[in-house]
Amino acid sequence: MSWDIVLFNSRKKIESPDKIDEKQLEPTDFCSVFETHFEDVIKNGNYREVKGPNFTIDYFVDEELASNLVLSLYGEDSLYEIIVLARKYNWQVFDTGIEQMLDLTNPAINGYNTFQNYLEGVLKVRGPE
Repeated sequence: MSWDIVLFNSRKKIESPDKIDEKQLEPTDFCSVFETHFEDVIKNGNYREVKGPNFTIDYFVDEELASNLVLSLYGEDSLYEIIVLARKYNWQVFDTGIEQMLDLTNPAINGYNTFQNYLEGVLKVRGPE
């Protein structure tokens, strides 16, 4: 199961996505940054898959500049790769599972372990598949 996050490029700190000031969002070519940063990007139409040691990141290419990008992460190392980019480009990250912005200076607070706990809870409710 993937861990879904949203990258935002904003001039202002985002406390919550439902309180975003649209005027503060910056149109960005996230996809070009990904293709430059990562060595192994598999392309299939507008679908992209970044393959790295112990992680995968999936996303769809935007035809135009966008102020946000939805990513599906697989593996804990994917989070650290995203944090490197987010810090470098001053992006912000929203975790859709816990519905919170991630603390990029201390991702352990609400990062991968929180996702694993969330996933464990979801699987208990659904039962084995």
